[in-house]
Amino acid sequence: MHYHNLEKWQHSHNFVIEDQHQSEKKTLIVLGITFITMIAEIIAGTTFGSMALLADGWHMATHVGAFSITVLTYRYARINAYNPKYTFGTGKVTVLGGFASAIALSVIALITGIESIIRLFQPQEIQFNQAIYVAILGLIVNIASAFLLQEHHHHDHEHSHHHHDHNLQAAYFHVLADALTSVLAIIALLSAREWGWLWMDSVMGLVATLVIGKWAWGLIGETSTMLLDGTVNQKTKLEIANIIESDADNRIVDLHFWNISENYFSATISLVTYNPQPPEYYKNLLKNIPNLSHILIEVNLCDDENCQ
Repeated sequence: MHYHNLEKWQHSHNFVIEDQHQSEKKTLIVLGITFITMIAEIIAGTTFGSMALLADGWHMATHVGAFSITVLTYRYARINAYNPKYTFGTGKVTVLGGFASAIALSVIALITGIESIIRLFQPQEIQFNQAIYVAILGLIVNIASAFLLQEHHHHDHEHSHHHHDHNLQAAYFHVLADALTSVLAIIALLSAREWGWLWMDSVMGLVATLVIGKWAWGLIGETSTMLLDGTVNQKTKLEIANIIESDADNRIVDLHFWNISENYFSATISLVTYNPQPPEYYKNLLKNIPNLSHILIEVNLCDDENCQ
């Protein structure tokens, strides 16, 4: 039985980065602002008869739900960061939150598209001036919210050197979707008021559907790959293989590389060599790979009998 201190060989499973605490606070502020504006736009859209304004208001309603998911996932990840039942910690909870918010975003796009098509064939009377004023108010709120969330919103396709937060990215996209629909609502209302183009209200709703749908699809693809342990960061995976195989006569026979959170990775490597070294030797070769937190190495002796 060992009586030694084992901390040297143990790993922390807390992958909740400090930026997430700031992101959570800012998302709470945006949640409150969005909720108040949502109530105002739904009431005004119903009263003044604008589909574009109603779409903006109901977008905000679903975004309130999405922002709530964002805040809850931040808190759950933080509270359970050291819970032993999670093998690699709660680093993927925020990825799951981003995926759920992306699904909500796609539902928004679908509902907006259906309603816009209906209004295209069944236009309704609109009280333009009142609706325009409320749409402008919504846009101001959206811009302010976007600036709040943008401070910690980073985008890096390889995720090698920057912290990336899909949970916050989803919230950011929800705000951008609101801003887009506000702008399109204003354009539609002005066009209908000045030139009688009532159909613009529905057309702008369809434009919003396409743009929001594209954002949602991209985020769903990225987060679902992480949740299913797919390799998002191919560049780092190739870098690991090159480092191992450029040393001595090592050849990798099996390499698994996946995200254990949005910004940290794990790798299991099986290699064959004529000159086997302790696993620590190969781990040391990879010490400069950013955010590679867990490495398991299997070393197989390559002799003439099994390496022909």
